[in-house]
Amino acid sequence: MKVLLLNGSSNQKGCTYTALSEAAKVLNGEGIETEIIQLGGGPIRDCIGCGGCRAGEGCVFSDDAINDIVKKAEECDGFVFGTPVYYAHPSGRVLSALDRMFYSGKKAFVHKPGFAIASARRAGTTASVDVLQKYFTISEMPVASSSYWTMVHGSKPEDVLKDEEGLQTMRNAARNLAWLMKCIALGKENGVNPPETESGARTNFIR
Repeated sequence: MKVLLLNGSSNQKGCTYTALSEAAKVLNGEGIETEIIQLGGGPIRDCIGCGGCRAGEGCVFSDDAINDIVKKAEECDGFVFGTPVYYAHPSGRVLSALDRMFYSGKKAFVHKPGFAIASARRAGTTASVDVLQKYFTISEMPVASSSYWTMVHGSKPEDVLKDEEGLQTMRNAARNLAWLMKCIALGKENGVNPPETESGARTNFIR
């Protein structure tokens, strides 16, 4: 089993990375392989709603890492999405990345568990976690919970390492994610498969 952890920060070894690394350590201890994907500081296009991905060949923009990340996601069994908080919401780059990943490659994520984390000096974390978790809940992905909201605080990595409760929350979320993944795998081995999804009904409020 493998978990893909997405670092939505431009700072590759900052506070968000520190929190993701804490979760990765626990997952590794549970026998689960991990990979931290860095969005980095390069440009990431936003989704333009062109519908080109409906052809089934990924996002029409191929000049960044989005299609490659979706391919990696197809081989993964769980996910952790991490973001720094700037103006009381997730980073623009992680939202652009996730919009395109889920529009063009939603099948890679459906029925696979995950959780979201946020890192901030002080506030805006609960709102940011809520935004990221909406990608899970619209894609039939079980959300791994924890003993507190999945966030850490600090303006630099050394501060995050002092946030004992925040790191504890990361570890508990990772343990719950590992447990969910193992339960799902065991269920499949015993003939318990994901439910079939209804589709076709679309209600427009303005006609």
